[in-house]
Amino acid sequence: MVKRKPLNFSKEYKSKILSGEKTSTVRLKTNLKVGERVQIIVGGEKLGEAEIVDIKRKGISSLTDEDAKKDGFKNKRELLKALKKHYGKLPSNTKVYIVSFKKLK
Repeated sequence: MVKRKPLNFSKEYKSKILSGEKTSTVRLKTNLKVGERVQIIVGGEKLGEAEIVDIKRKGISSLTDEDAKKDGFKNKRELLKALKKHYGKLPSNTKVYIVSFKKLK
């Protein structure tokens, strides 16, 4: 069995990942590469594998409602609130990675 890098999420995102509503995640840093297969782990539970399909780097202030929707949120404001919860207050010039993934069957 091949050891895959983990892509960890909080439990609150489980249903959105399983339903396919959440197809990306915003991270402060990443060691993932496009085309890489990862193990999706939600609250310690393995949900299966995903393939990294895209990684974009952009300023936190440049995030859009579209970025937020792919991440399973209603809008940019909701996404920024979640980022603050996970990372604390971030300066507006913070650069983030948008990691897009496709859950594999």
